[in-house]
Amino acid sequence: MKKRAHKVLIVDDSAVFRALLSDIIDADPQLDVVGLAVDPYEAREKIKKLKPDVITLDIEMPKMDGVQFLRNLMRLHPMPVVMISTLTQHGAEATLAALEIGAVDYFPKPTDNVAAELNTYRQLVVEKVKMAATANIAGAVHKPSGEISVSGRQLNNDIDIIGIGASTGGTEAIRNVLEALPELMPPIVITQHIKAVFSKSFSERLNRASKLTVEELATGKAPLINGRVYVAPGDVHMKIIKKGGRYYCTRCDSEPVQRHKPSVDVMFSSIAQVAGKRAMSVLLTGMGRDGAQGMLEMRQQGAITVAQDEHSSVVWGMPRAAIELEAAQHVLPLDKIATYLVGKAYG
Repeated sequence: MKKRAHKVLIVDDSAVFRALLSDIIDADPQLDVVGLAVDPYEAREKIKKLKPDVITLDIEMPKMDGVQFLRNLMRLHPMPVVMISTLTQHGAEATLAALEIGAVDYFPKPTDNVAAELNTYRQLVVEKVKMAATANIAGAVHKPSGEISVSGRQLNNDIDIIGIGASTGGTEAIRNVLEALPELMPPIVITQHIKAVFSKSFSERLNRASKLTVEELATGKAPLINGRVYVAPGDVHMKIIKKGGRYYCTRCDSEPVQRHKPSVDVMFSSIAQVAGKRAMSVLLTGMGRDGAQGMLEMRQQGAITVAQDEHSSVVWGMPRAAIELEAAQHVLPLDKIATYLVGKAYG
């Protein structure tokens, strides 16, 4: 056994995929596959015996599906879990449900042409599993927030746009913020690192959880309206433009930035250019540095900038990068961010 390696348990009913995943994960010196399980019942016994640091868990399995097993696991024995999802509408709904329960992240089942993309897939799997092994799983568990009352108060005219960016752990962090906001806020634009097949379901889940109207930017351009939230489509950048005195969000199919598409940097940078000091930005949990440079540009233009703190972040990568760049004026725990936004929006 490799010394100081993170112990991984693979749970999947496909013998072929278990073998592929085991080869990919075990080849990395920082990871050690200590066991394989064909279903949640075998997984339960192997968790007790092997005490893994992280589990990869297939969603669709016989006897008990992965989401139900995850629900039991997070209630009785919380630990880092990475879901294995199919890139379908059903897979999207199940994956988002798993993230709500407390899964750290997900990666897709390989496509038919995985042989041609094996190196890319290998890097993705290893990156996600390593990250999960050291993630703050307490931050991954969604804690509902009470709505902030603004009775008798009115929106001020100082803030035109609020931009929010996130990656790993962000689907639930964003939900935590939005569900606490009142039904009237300045327009909010969101870039979450997510696959295209997931972004519509993600937007719909946010819309159900929030008093604000949340929608995916499905068309080429949409005017920004108070009380509405616009989510960047998966695999497409979102930019903010100003035309005829009005703000619009637009789709932009340019190259990935910081390896991401959509990119938070692209969105934040565009807000800096058109809204300047009349904007706010929030950078939530996520791996990497995406959003830090764009937030710095916003701060340099006079915008208010906020980063999530380490304790409440599932992965304190993107917020930390913004703090290190001195892009973030304020560092707040997740459960204080909505209150701060309302305070600024309502004066």
